[in-house]
Amino acid sequence: MKYRKTDLEDARLIELDKLSDERGFFARLFCEEEAAKNGVESRVVQINNSFNAECGTTRGMHFQKAPKEEAKVVRCISGRIWDIITDLRPTSATYLKSFGAELTAENRKMMYIPKGFAHGFQTLEPNTELLYLMSEFYSSDHASGVGWDDPAFSIVWPLEPTVISEKDMNWPIYKPTNFSLKA
Repeated sequence: MKYRKTDLEDARLIELDKLSDERGFFARLFCEEEAAKNGVESRVVQINNSFNAECGTTRGMHFQKAPKEEAKVVRCISGRIWDIITDLRPTSATYLKSFGAELTAENRKMMYIPKGFAHGFQTLEPNTELLYLMSEFYSSDHASGVGWDDPAFSIVWPLEPTVISEKDMNWPIYKPTNFSLKA
């Protein structure tokens, strides 16, 4: 696996290191030792699957508050997405900055999202499916988010959103004075 640094502190794009021959290729999707060497959370307690029927479906920006903060590795297994992350850690050099990348079934790239980041994505074609490797169990008491269109983050989405959940439409606007990653 190839861990590529992003513009955001501690976040990574992960590419497969393929061993190819006439049959096709073989590659690791996860290795605890390689993850640790590259500063990536290696605990995986849950694997989630997301299917999105319509192009332009926008989900996010999600995170879990302490003590249930979660790191994620996201991979698109069918279709294409614009995957976006925002650093919400006040002590980070990249605080409030965002980074996006196209993840597709064909490019097989994965996004590593550290604890303390908000995450969202937008589908770029219909019938798009994702897998998430999670470092923490889902906790509805700690689930939170910020607006997908929050001006504090200057996120540029490639398409006009077509499908957004009621919950994602109503996350609060980020203000440092009324926001905390703590529960």
